[in-house]
Amino acid sequence: MNRALTLDDAVIAGIAVAAGLVAAFLSRSLLRWLAKHAKRTRWSGDDVIVDALRSIVPWALIASGVAAAALVLPLTKAVRHHTDQVLEVWLILVATLSAARVIAGLVRTVTQSRSGVAGSATIFVNITRVLVLAIGFLVVLQTLGISIAPLLTALGVGGLAVALALQDTLANLFAGIHILASKTVQPGDYIQLSSGEEGYVVDINWRQTTVRQLSNNLVVIPNGQLAKANMTNYTRPEQRLTVPVQVGVSYDADLERVERVTAEVVTEVMREVPGALPDHEPAIRFHTFGDSRIGFTVILGIGEFSDQYRIKHEFIKRLHRRYQQEDIHIPSPVRTVALQQGTFTIPQQRNAGDAARRASGQGAE
Repeated sequence: MNRALTLDDAVIAGIAVAAGLVAAFLSRSLLRWLAKHAKRTRWSGDDVIVDALRSIVPWALIASGVAAAALVLPLTKAVRHHTDQVLEVWLILVATLSAARVIAGLVRTVTQSRSGVAGSATIFVNITRVLVLAIGFLVVLQTLGISIAPLLTALGVGGLAVALALQDTLANLFAGIHILASKTVQPGDYIQLSSGEEGYVVDINWRQTTVRQLSNNLVVIPNGQLAKANMTNYTRPEQRLTVPVQVGVSYDADLERVERVTAEVVTEVMREVPGALPDHEPAIRFHTFGDSRIGFTVILGIGEFSDQYRIKHEFIKRLHRRYQQEDIHIPSPVRTVALQQGTFTIPQQRNAGDAARRASGQGAE
């Protein structure tokens, strides 16, 4: 366009830019109001979507105002072309960042809902974010007129070399994906490895799994090692557990009475101690005639793994007090040894000693 810039052009361009800014401000206020209502819903996905719209819509409206102003101004063809490219790149970058935030947020929501815990499996979130940003970067290059075919070829060849150099890192990456996809371990689960490490899974990222012990220390386990280890998951398939406690009473105790009293204590503990299962039915099983006692197992119900220590503690205290009140004895280990000297036993011992001496004598010869 060869005509000169007039005052009307400047005024109209200013109005267009101002309209874009006002629309952006109004849209931001509207989206803030929507965000408050979205927090009241049970689904957390709408929070993620509204938060992303608060980022992209105002910038898109501002870009629209600038584009409208550029159409009014008498710009040359080259300047208009560069202006359009800048606006396109601007919108693509804003849309890419918003899309990465939305998709990563939705992935985080899905992983949290599947695992049912507050922790997040960041490996899926990070992979999703990187993929969306990479696609947006390629679209920007294509918009600027840069061919992405050589870049993809170079990335393919270079990726082969990187894969060889980062074998351990990639092994941990795919091991983490396999662990989460198979749902053998999820954030929030209480696990115990054959090597002795145990605790709550805090997070599973692209390289390692973080486990928080009951002592509140963090244990970092490479995903590859976790995938190959023998592991016990105390949260799956069900978080509720049963814990056996070994007890013994004297031989002169009335076992029917012992069973009744013990069941009453179990019912009391299940009803009053936090973390216990109130609907758990007492299970008492006699199993052993010991040296000084009759042994039996009491099975307690707990809500989750770490509750067992408090419940065992309360059960043993209450059971000991109740046994004292009911005059039920828990004997300490006692063993009676009877020695008998007879005409048959001593010759056997002597013959055994003679045989040993003869054997040692033959060896000396």
